[in-house]
Amino acid sequence: MPIEKINTIVSRAVPIPIEEIDTDQIIPARFLKATDKIGFGDNLFRDWRYDNNNQPIPSFPLNDAKYTGSILVGGKNFGCGSSREHAAWAIADYGFRVVVSSFFADIFKNNVLNNGVLPVQISESFLSEIFREIEHNNEAEFKLDLPNQTFTIISSGKSESFDINPYKKDCLLNGFDDIDYLINKLPEIEEFEKTRK
Repeated sequence: MPIEKINTIVSRAVPIPIEEIDTDQIIPARFLKATDKIGFGDNLFRDWRYDNNNQPIPSFPLNDAKYTGSILVGGKNFGCGSSREHAAWAIADYGFRVVVSSFFADIFKNNVLNNGVLPVQISESFLSEIFREIEHNNEAEFKLDLPNQTFTIISSGKSESFDINPYKKDCLLNGFDDIDYLINKLPEIEEFEKTRK
């Protein structure tokens, strides 16, 4: 799955205001048999999206037509639990480009960055404001500005900065995975090699 560039995104958001969402809830273990990244989005939050008869649960945000967008907003400690990269695959394959929370598990954070999804970590108070904004107006839009590392509630103009590893920022801005990054640096690498004895 090629990585799409991320620069500035203006989008509505899908809220899942639950804390401690672990990777087994994001993608249950029984769906980890495939090695191709395509198709995992079908089972994103599978046990929350469908009942025991495999019928969609209407109240779950991903099944509710009033929620849409490329931004997923989750509760504190999003992506905790096992280190499975399939959780990142499922989020990316579903179409989310950004995940917002007040805290991310480190391994999950690295996994989504490696798969072209930007984790935006903000304060708990700002996260609460975002949830309130969506509850008040499900069509509310938000602006992700990666070059300036800010996330903004458009209606109010309230904004917070977020941190990101400079290398990963460069990769997302250019749509690079680790191999693409090295290939892009090949002329510099070759020039450096010429200076070595």
